[in-house]
Order: sequence, then C-alpha cells, then structure tokens
Amino acid sequence: MKFIETKKGTPDAVKISYEDYGQGKPIVLIHGWPLSKEMWEYQLEPLVNAGFRVVKYDRRGFGKSDKPWDNYDYDTLTDDLRTLIEELGLQDVTLVGFSMGAGEVARYFGKYGNDRISKAVLISGVTPYMAAELPQEKMDEMMDGVVNDRIGFLDDFGKQFFGVNLLSHPVSTPLLEYYRMLASFASGRSTRECMKSFANTDFTQDVVKINVPALIIHGSADKTVPIDISAEKTAKLMPAAQYIIYEDAPHGLFYTHRERLNADLISFIGSGKIDEQSIREETVLLPSNEALITR
Repeated sequence: MKFIETKKGTPDAVKISYEDYGQGKPIVLIHGWPLSKEMWEYQLEPLVNAGFRVVKYDRRGFGKSDKPWDNYDYDTLTDDLRTLIEELGLQDVTLVGFSMGAGEVARYFGKYGNDRISKAVLISGVTPYMAAELPQEKMDEMMDGVVNDRIGFLDDFGKQFFGVNLLSHPVSTPLLEYYRMLASFASGRSTRECMKSFANTDFTQDVVKINVPALIIHGSADKTVPIDISAEKTAKLMPAAQYIIYEDAPHGLFYTHRERLNADLISFIGSGKIDEQSIREETVLLPSNEALITR
C-alpha cells in the first residue's frame, strides 16, 4: 500500500493512500463523494492499456487515507492533490475529477494555475456553485440522512446515483451494495464535512481560470447533480471546452456508460478532441444476477 504525506512534520500531517499504474502521459483520477479511488475500477485497465500512467488516490477522510477531524475545505483538499503531484514528480498531467472531484480540478487552477497540468476533465461535476441553485431544503434533507442514518441514506442515495429507475441503464443489486460499502468506509465526519464543502463552495472564479484543453461530460438524467445547475452553467463559463451530454445517463455514468466514457477519455487525452460524429449509444452488460429496477 502506497502513501504520500501532506504537511509533513506538522500537527496537520495526513497520509493519503494512492495507487500508480502504467507508463506514459500521467492521468490523476479524483473520486466523487462519498466513494473512494476504487470507483475507478472500470476506467483503470482501459486507460493503462491505452498507454497512460494512471494515478488514483483516496481523498482525506475516505477509503484508506487518514481521517482527520477537520480541514475538509477545498483549499486543503487541493493542497493534498498538489502534494501528490509534486511527490510523484508528475508533469503534463490530465486531471480527471468526478462529481465532488471536479471541484478539486477547478480549485487547482484557482490556486496553482496550469502548473504541471495539460488537460482537465470534469465528469458529473459539482461546479460552478451548488448552493446558488440547489434548494436549501434539499441539502438539509441530505444532511439529516447522513447524520441520523448514514448507511440507510447511502442505500437510497446509491439508487438515485446510478439511476435504477432508468430502465435503459439498470444496475445489479450486488453492484449497488458494493458501492454502498465503499462509501461506508469514509468516516461519518468526513462525509458530512465534505458535503458542506461541495455544496457551499463557489468555484466560479476557479472555473474561468481553466486555461488548458478541457472536457465537460454530464448525463442528461442526472438527478444527483442536475445538469442544468452544473454542467450547463460550467460550460458557459468555459466556452473553449468540449461539452458532451450523455443522453439519459445518470450521475454514476462512470459505470453505466463506462465504455463510452473510457473511449472519450482516451480520445481526448490522446488527441485533445473528441469526434462528436462518433458518439454512440452504449449497451450495459450486467452480471448474471437479476437487476434491481425498483425505485
């Protein structure tokens, strides 16, 4: 197991768990809330096989990283990302952030500019500013669920996350249980504090500083981070970015639309563009067990 340590020699030192595979142009994968680096299972092998070096890590408070009591603001989270990049000596990096992880991508440019970074990808991202668009009662409802019955909340959240009510993209019951387990490995404290961070952080001034080739991907059926309050507004702030809408895709499109996503990532990171004429519908192959279709 590999770790880097942020803020070494200080009371705020935190060990960050990471994995590093392959050779070639480096990609850093930043997971969403409330998962861990293991969410990238279906991207890892295709990206490595395409000739890239892939680094994925657990955000502080999640997965196998340390779980401090405080310091879950985006400045600190982005400092962790910066330390990882520096410690591994990465250059010419593509940052790929999913959901909450898109915030770290944006804040990196706000704090560090494009130093060491050559491309940026925002997938189902929370940018530019959730609090400005999402009703407060919705956030209060989520927080109440996390505080009073976190595992029960995660169970319901996962169904919306993967769009189990979308008959065109069902997911299996064991898969839902697996991702609930990954989310449960986060501490309750970090789950709550990070929710506050992604809900209340305004990334507008960070997003406009993304000055490298960028790709925005979002599902039109995302009920977790609705496209109209996130990607649509982010794309207007980044007119030079490529903006791809996955029709009928839920929030967790890294699984439901994994083949299309992997192909688009490989194309964009390799050549800097995606041929939108080649955009295709994807059939999701399920395990042999019966899929869960209930709401």
